[in-house]
Amino acid sequence: MNQSKPIAVNRRARHEYFIEDKFEAGLVLLGWEVKSLRAGKCNLTDAYILLKNNEAWVIGMQITPLLAACTHVVADPTRTRKLLLNYKEIRELIGAVQQKGHTCVPLSMYWHNGRAKLEIALVKGKQLHDKRDSEKDRDWARQKSRIMRDRG
Repeated sequence: MNQSKPIAVNRRARHEYFIEDKFEAGLVLLGWEVKSLRAGKCNLTDAYILLKNNEAWVIGMQITPLLAACTHVVADPTRTRKLLLNYKEIRELIGAVQQKGHTCVPLSMYWHNGRAKLEIALVKGKQLHDKRDSEKDRDWARQKSRIMRDRG
């Protein structure tokens, strides 16, 4: 994905799940939400994607309203927001989510050509021993780079 200007990253998703496929989705946002995103006030940690009636919705994504941006609007920071995906992509996601162990979560939010985009992923849950293995691999990669840097 061509990411530029990241707004928020869901680091917990990479720890909790095996990422199998990624998609780029647009969002249906209100004006105050866009202003808050420009200020970087977004949290994806507890968010997930719900696929219902051939539509995709992001639930639990928190966009904190700015005090100056929404004086006449009642702002709901965790409202359900619709995702903009192609019909083919939605069908692929629905087919995969119906399989055992698969789900769909947001990975990151970023600006692309002045529009907010959400990178979502089709994922499969990790078990505890898988999390430990990936942590060991990450530590070993860090040690290898440290050794190579010291020698070079």
